[in-house]
Amino acid sequence: MKNIIIAPSMLSANFANLNTDIEMVNKSQADWFHIDVMDGMFVPNISFGPVVIKHIQKYAKKPLDVHLMIMDPDRYFEEFKVCGAEYLTIHYEACTHLHRSVQRIKSLGMKAGVALNPHTPVHLLTDIIGDLDMVLIMSVNPGFGGQSFIPQALRKITELRAMTENRNPDCIIEVDGGVGPNNIQKLIKAGANAFVAGNSVFASENPMETIALMKQ
Repeated sequence: MKNIIIAPSMLSANFANLNTDIEMVNKSQADWFHIDVMDGMFVPNISFGPVVIKHIQKYAKKPLDVHLMIMDPDRYFEEFKVCGAEYLTIHYEACTHLHRSVQRIKSLGMKAGVALNPHTPVHLLTDIIGDLDMVLIMSVNPGFGGQSFIPQALRKITELRAMTENRNPDCIIEVDGGVGPNNIQKLIKAGANAFVAGNSVFASENPMETIALMKQ
């Protein structure tokens, strides 16, 4: 099994005191900052954009894992590169020309990821899996934090890991939604190796201990 990657979701951070939570992630055993960008169209919510991400980049000492839940994401690739995105993930459901979008992300020097909503089957990535650095399995419906894990995601992770072992063994499988210490072992066993943790980290009494527990 590849190294376990923990990526606290800044969507669940305290926006009134963001620097404190950024510093907590810096000092913790977390590996990445996960940043959700929402436009109110692809998903029924609006989150932060480049201005806030530039602030996070200024203080973050770990890679930025940027997840675009937006329509027509190609318009903003250069801007998120400038913001410091190391991993840039786009949704299969939002991209008409997915191969072209992935190649453009990579040409800008970022790692390219593709996210799948809960209803989207894994086999749709068959023709592009060899080009991806990461696949993000949404284990909740995107748009809001604090939702319950959708159990069918376990089957999708297993199916995806079998696909990557044959076609792209270095591909990271990330899971986002309802992830915490109570189910991370099942997700690892299914084949995932990167985990977005929002409420399970930031709503805990000791976020750094929660991250350490998941990392173990």
